[in-house]
Amino acid sequence: MRAREAGAETTADMHATVVGVAGDPLTAATGNVGIDAIRRRRMRWAWKVMLTDLAIVLAVGLVAASFVPTIVRTHPAVTAGLLAGLVALLGTAFALGRCWHPVMVSSGGLECSRIVASGTGALLVLALTEVALKDYRLQPYTLFVLPAAVLAVLAGRGVARAVLHRQRRRGLGLTNVLAVGSCESVTNLVERTRRAPEFGWTVVGACTPTGSGECAGVPVVGDLDEVAVAVHAVGAEVVAVAPAPGWSGKRLHRLAWQLEGTDRDLVVDPGLMEVAGPRLHMTPVDGLPMIRLTQPTFGGWGRVSKTVVDRLCAGLAVLLLAPVLVTLAILVKREDGGPVFFRQERVGREGSTFRMVKFRSMVTDAETARADLDNEAAGPLFKMRRDPRITRIGSVLRRYSLDELPQLFNVLGGSMSLVGPRPPLPAEVAQYADDARRRLLVRPGMTGLWQVSGRSDLSWDETVRLDLRYVENWSPGLDIHILARTVAAVVTGRGAY
Repeated sequence: MRAREAGAETTADMHATVVGVAGDPLTAATGNVGIDAIRRRRMRWAWKVMLTDLAIVLAVGLVAASFVPTIVRTHPAVTAGLLAGLVALLGTAFALGRCWHPVMVSSGGLECSRIVASGTGALLVLALTEVALKDYRLQPYTLFVLPAAVLAVLAGRGVARAVLHRQRRRGLGLTNVLAVGSCESVTNLVERTRRAPEFGWTVVGACTPTGSGECAGVPVVGDLDEVAVAVHAVGAEVVAVAPAPGWSGKRLHRLAWQLEGTDRDLVVDPGLMEVAGPRLHMTPVDGLPMIRLTQPTFGGWGRVSKTVVDRLCAGLAVLLLAPVLVTLAILVKREDGGPVFFRQERVGREGSTFRMVKFRSMVTDAETARADLDNEAAGPLFKMRRDPRITRIGSVLRRYSLDELPQLFNVLGGSMSLVGPRPPLPAEVAQYADDARRRLLVRPGMTGLWQVSGRSDLSWDETVRLDLRYVENWSPGLDIHILARTVAAVVTGRGAY
């Protein structure tokens, strides 16, 4: 390849070929200067998060101390020592668990799992200390204060993550990425980073087999053998390797060796179909690491527990939101005097049909008027950015997904889940390909990956891909993650129409 002939090309020469590549808007720099600025910014953010975590732990301890009057009144020095010990214990646990590592801070699910694991370890240490000292004055801290502090830290991290995501959506604090792969795979990566800027990646250059041109507006700065030179030229902190013809494990090893000592992160697409989490296991064969893919689970105790939790949470939500539901029903009725609810046949688990209920957000003859409208979406879905059938109150309901609230009764009845794939129409299912039919292996949900990843802005293929990712990788943790992201998606109203 021409890369071997260009092996003597200097970093400065390569940099000259990419002048004008858009880098991190916060640093507005390329090369090693930009990398240093990015690292300093990460470290400052990590320090802020660390100090905030410790302050939260101390605040929880101070508030909790007022509920332990015996210790406060008779042994204030002991209380002060316990507070200092609580901060030191959790601080040490978080440090050992690498909860303040710059890469882990505000990373989402992994960040939360590390905090929970570290907090559990600290709880175990405190319980063993209590038994060893036979000092049962520590019981309130073991049973209540420390768990409350961990929960408060998780809440604080959620706020910090929301602040960081808002900055990233404004184009601030993004990490420069060099994408490596075929133009098709690079384009896919670029589109994903643009669709989810809160992840913090911006692709500033690409290396493809041809070594020239551009992919989705990103300049190609070299071929597959020029990655080590190009990463310095464009000031990338991350090298993301996607599938490409001619790319082999040996070449990947060589790239990893070339990046050693540069503090660049190497991220590799494993080439699997949206499979991750609990289904992936490492199986060594004569020293060769192999990825073992287990079959997805669509039944068992996990699904039983999901059903129980769904119905309990839906019932509690109906009770708490009863005033809101009544108010919205009155507003819908006053709009035009039509029915409050819109009921429509949808397809559920294993192809069974059910009547999904929503607050009516369109005119009463919306289904008839649909024949005269042009579908702006590709695939079976019907979508219009400015649908003339939507009422005034309906536009507000749809923007903030309030029209979906009556589906809580579907969850109570067992036809839907809180989290799951989008409930399709029978006409849509009739056009499904074999892969899309896998969405019917689980109950449809009020919210799901597609709702928190763009909602109506997504194409049909992206909607199917996200729903299949959920079906293939379901876990209780994934449901919690989606529910948490749903709150942000509903509040902002992004992608809803």
